[in-house]
Amino acid sequence: MSLRKIYTILFALGVFFIPFNEFEGMSFLGEYSDESATYFFLIGFVFVIIESGIKGKFSFPYRNSLSILLICFILWTVLSALINFETISTSYFKHTSGISRYIRQSISMLISAVIFTILFWNVIKNYSVMNIFLFIRKIFLFSFIFVSVYGFIEIAIVFFGMSFLIPVLESFDIFPFVNTSLSIGRRLGISSITFEIPALGTYLLTILPWMVSYIFTEKKVYKYIPLGVILVLLFFSDSRSALIIISVQLLVLLFLFIYDIRFRAGTIRILKYGVVLIFLLTLFKSEQIINTFYEKTDRINFSKNLTKNVSNKSRFGMQYAAIQVFKENPITGVGIGQLTYHSRDHYPYWATVNNYEYDLFYKNQNLKSFPPIYNFHIRVIAELGLIGIIIWLSLLFLTIYYSLLYWKFSSNQYRFIGVILLLSFIGLSINWLQVDHFKQYGFWLCLILLIKCRLDFRKDISNQIK
Repeated sequence: MSLRKIYTILFALGVFFIPFNEFEGMSFLGEYSDESATYFFLIGFVFVIIESGIKGKFSFPYRNSLSILLICFILWTVLSALINFETISTSYFKHTSGISRYIRQSISMLISAVIFTILFWNVIKNYSVMNIFLFIRKIFLFSFIFVSVYGFIEIAIVFFGMSFLIPVLESFDIFPFVNTSLSIGRRLGISSITFEIPALGTYLLTILPWMVSYIFTEKKVYKYIPLGVILVLLFFSDSRSALIIISVQLLVLLFLFIYDIRFRAGTIRILKYGVVLIFLLTLFKSEQIINTFYEKTDRINFSKNLTKNVSNKSRFGMQYAAIQVFKENPITGVGIGQLTYHSRDHYPYWATVNNYEYDLFYKNQNLKSFPPIYNFHIRVIAELGLIGIIIWLSLLFLTIYYSLLYWKFSSNQYRFIGVILLLSFIGLSINWLQVDHFKQYGFWLCLILLIKCRLDFRKDISNQIK
């Protein structure tokens, strides 16, 4: 078996296991330790390097605007650290020095932005655009089926009291990277095979564009089933952020359908099936479902729950402190991974009063884990300043803009690919408003796929001109 086949198989396994993140992995990988997909991607990357060494040739599409912006962003994290070296070298909190923190966070960034993207590119570069999208979509579908079966059993147990199904759910422990658990505490919801409710929400908004694409490529009525299943899982997940983001994705999808006359009939069909699904759900345990619906919409009201919900107080308090750090270091930031050393002096009173999380977790010197910022974009502007956020937002803007162009100008056969990319980048960019890490697999995968689409599109145009 060739090296390319080996790392292609590892890539496929990694994509399949993206939602499997409820297990205890190798602690030295930090925030990636419980991400099963990471292990396959890292091993696959090793085989890519071995192949590159044997051939004496390294492959990566660095001569395009998206890659250039990504490289500039990475280089700026280094330059920003050099500018702030004096402060970084003297920082110390939670038994961690500023230099150690910088190295760890830089490695975390490089795993996603470099290692993953290099592997992804070397896998897809020899495939046609159509074949690679269909290949990845099929893997996502198999993974989604697994998530859905587990999720529906969990719904039956948690929401409808079918406790006799618990042994069935526990039987899933025979599968790798699965650790059965139920979310039946203060927050009622499902997490399927992911480690928590928000993680399932992130997975659903990642998978949605790929599952929606079946509406474009299939003719049978079952092409609507994946979207319907996503909406059911979303409803019972109690993921507020995912509810908002997926709503935005679906609104964009409807706009694309309405804009293109070929899909207007399909839009009407989607709406019809949606109405039927809602009607059926209302008939089935209607009182429970209606009450649950009102509870979930009430949870979206962040301003109403700010003073009552400890999680919201922590979230907005951390972001407020980060903005104060940005005001003190507006141009270059404080350096990647350095935010907590500065923000801990800016925690607002309204966030810390009657909030056990700050004393128990965030200010506790004996707890080595650093507090989350809950917003990657705010983290970037605080740690890398205006220069860093301009580069970062430029990258995000171009991914959305180029995806829209691909959807608009590609042939009918390929247009669904533009929809996948556009919905993915919009959803994942918004999702970075509620997570503060680099490890959004869907973004880095779609980034490389977009680069592949643009390169092949230009090549096709050149061939037509010739």
